[in-house]
Amino acid sequence: MKYISTRGQAPSLSFEEVVLTGLASDGGLYVPEKLPEFSREEIASWAGLSYQELAFKVMAPFVDGEIPDDDLRGLIDKAYQSFRHQGIAPLVQTGHNEWILELFQGPTLAFKDFALQFLGHLLDYILQKRDQKVVVMGATSGDTGSAAIEGCRRCENIDIFILHPHNRVSNVQRRQMTTVLEDNVHNIALDGNFDDCQNMVKASFADQSFLPEGRQLVAVNSINWARIMAQIVYYFYASLALGGPHRPVSFSVPTGNFGDIFAGYLAKRMGLPIDQLVIATNSNDILHRAISNNDHSKQELQHTLSPSMDIMVSSNFERMLFDLYDRDGAAIAKLMEDFKSGAMHLDDKALARARELFASHKVDDARMLEVIREVFERTEYLLDPHTAIGVDAARATRRSKDVPMVCLATAHPAKFPEAVQKAGQEEDPKLPHHMADLFDREERYEVLPNDAETVHEFMRSHLAC
Repeated sequence: MKYISTRGQAPSLSFEEVVLTGLASDGGLYVPEKLPEFSREEIASWAGLSYQELAFKVMAPFVDGEIPDDDLRGLIDKAYQSFRHQGIAPLVQTGHNEWILELFQGPTLAFKDFALQFLGHLLDYILQKRDQKVVVMGATSGDTGSAAIEGCRRCENIDIFILHPHNRVSNVQRRQMTTVLEDNVHNIALDGNFDDCQNMVKASFADQSFLPEGRQLVAVNSINWARIMAQIVYYFYASLALGGPHRPVSFSVPTGNFGDIFAGYLAKRMGLPIDQLVIATNSNDILHRAISNNDHSKQELQHTLSPSMDIMVSSNFERMLFDLYDRDGAAIAKLMEDFKSGAMHLDDKALARARELFASHKVDDARMLEVIREVFERTEYLLDPHTAIGVDAARATRRSKDVPMVCLATAHPAKFPEAVQKAGQEEDPKLPHHMADLFDREERYEVLPNDAETVHEFMRSHLAC
């Protein structure tokens, strides 16, 4: 299996190379040269498999033998050992044919654990084999950082630096990152918003001359292909649990950086019968505007009660555009240049394809709080703000009540007590037992200006391994 850049000017890479590379040298993102496809009979034969067994079936074709099967199975088993629920991704019913897929059963209570627990073990495996040390650099709007740190904290060959927007993540999200005190873990609170953090990371990958000789940056953001690959699995898992592939299933996805819903699109391309894919956005609605009005223009970022979706530059949308434009790298490079100047517009053919593939809906804070309240009053099930946005978008765009609608629950409500209280809950939702002392733990992080030279000097001077 070879991987190619969305902009068409970078060399193709093997699986292990693409895991260590992140951004392509031409600024694009890597995607498989060809997707594996499964017949309905093959998918049906997976009914009853454990999550780990299913993950091997879905991911092995992307690895294409570069990692021996037994080793790959071992990495998958280790990745999901720390999940609190034996089902790994349990489903909870909240209405007629309406289901919540609980993706917050991992160690940091967010869906990012599915990919980043696996990626941490995968990186350690590859680096030990190559006798190589690397620097992981990532940006987070709240959940990626803690999941990446949890996945990499025990890796002997990795120094990890995570940038989060100062005072723009929840207290729980911040403390999940900053109370990890291993010598190889470094948290930077950047004076800016998430897009500033993400731009800093992208610029650093483009010019890595600030690193000591022999070191390279590795991405843990969803620009890393291995993260997308791992997220494809739970679409198959949920579908099989609800009667797939013999019946179609729909999914509503709280969407910021487009990686999670892109994984759903890939699952559909690989043969999973998916009826609808719903892009659910908060007030930072660039993706909803792009689909509904062909308006992919940057606007001022708003600080909302669903901070993990406070994103105006959705990196993984480029991967989607690559398919919408028949994998024309030159066309994608031109579109991304347009966007860098402020706005881009899809041509009629690409826009029609996008609208065939996706529905979209925007939910503001006021409506999101109403949904948390309404669902709790009817079911006593407490949603986090991001999941509430997914539920409302599902209900607003749903075509058929005969088709199961699965709303991806991307985080545990305890991570967002402000939103939960504003929705009418008298007490903060309790953190799980393993995190009960979170607010008593020592914190360590550095507040730095939005200045690349300052950040790079901090990184140089804090390399541990």
